[in-house]
Amino acid sequence: MPAATNPNRGDISPDFRVAIIGGGITGINLALGLQARKIPFTLYERAPAFGEIGAGIGFSPNAERAMTAIDPSILAAFKAAANPNGEDYFQWVDGYATEELLFKLHVGKDGFQGGLRSDILDAWASLVANPSSTVQFGKTLASIDSDSSSPNVTLNFTDGSTATASVVIGCDGIRSRVRQLLLGESSPSAHPHYTSKFCYRALVPMDRAVAAVGQYKAGTRFMHNGHDAHVITYPVGNNKLLNVLAVLSDKEGWADKTKTTGPGSKQEVLDAFAEWGPTVRGIVNLMPDQMDKWAIFDMLDHPAEKYNKGKACIAGDAAHATGPHLGAGGGMGIEDALVLSELMNAVARGVGSVEKALEVYNEVRYARTQAVVEATRRACLLFHWQVEEVGNDGSKFGKEISPMFLKVWEYDQEKMAEDALAKLEG
Repeated sequence: MPAATNPNRGDISPDFRVAIIGGGITGINLALGLQARKIPFTLYERAPAFGEIGAGIGFSPNAERAMTAIDPSILAAFKAAANPNGEDYFQWVDGYATEELLFKLHVGKDGFQGGLRSDILDAWASLVANPSSTVQFGKTLASIDSDSSSPNVTLNFTDGSTATASVVIGCDGIRSRVRQLLLGESSPSAHPHYTSKFCYRALVPMDRAVAAVGQYKAGTRFMHNGHDAHVITYPVGNNKLLNVLAVLSDKEGWADKTKTTGPGSKQEVLDAFAEWGPTVRGIVNLMPDQMDKWAIFDMLDHPAEKYNKGKACIAGDAAHATGPHLGAGGGMGIEDALVLSELMNAVARGVGSVEKALEVYNEVRYARTQAVVEATRRACLLFHWQVEEVGNDGSKFGKEISPMFLKVWEYDQEKMAEDALAKLEG
């Protein structure tokens, strides 16, 4: 990995500062990467504090390697907050009828650990050295003013305040304001699009889950495939909770595409899985009586043509939002944070320009991240038995799904960062 303080580079420019918009997974990893490289930054978050919506999340081996390359303390904090795996495999079963194993994929010991989103983000937030001077909460971006003759850009916030920075990096999620400003608010690419899939999420007390489906099925990660739906379960919270994600195909359409959530109920879930096998029925019966249902949006139908413009760029979900079906979205944002940390470190020390660095970032990240968005959409069709030539055939399923995951996992982050720096310096 390129060293954060390469002796061939000069001192950090006293006028260089990075503005990060958004304090989710990508934003906070980028902040920690800049902090490790001693690059001045300010992170602007519209919420009153760091926080993550959702229940559980897992990170694949490539994401863990990227954490280490950004700053080893990031991986250490994640491991401390993550849940130990029950098995070293991903296991897909026929959740609809036979409950037999369809396919299993080896991920290595603790190779794809998960945990509560809030626990993981809290652990990372605790690593920010001087949050009172580097993080501003309650800041919603309104607009960005940029002049090619000026070394800085101006950020205008909805509270009337302004700030300046050398570069703006939008890590502000699937409904990114930075993306809208870069691409134009009327562009279809400025907004996420509904995938015709929605999900129900729940955290179930582990003792209740064990009583319903047994220790092995409750304590081990499983994907239950079936007609037009699938259910994922894995333990979180130090094995005290079972994370449940039930994903369904939508035949009616999402009423309000400006909103991610809508009202749902346990009865809706029970009805949707009424004809499934006893394990899935037992799991969904443990879900709460009232809960939201979540629309799954992504950026496949109208992708951003590029992730950068001038002295601004987008990263993570702001650039390439994807569904949860490959467990890769968060990891893609962490990879983005790695390459941006290295590029900003180089620019701050006099190598290249901000504009060229962001062009390089787009060049090294675009194809991989777009491929993941596309593969994720395809994976969900496979889980839902909606690919006619595959259906519920476990052998055919394994032959198609295995390379999808391996292409995500088996990636050389060090070479990516080295290539990016070579392009910047070339």
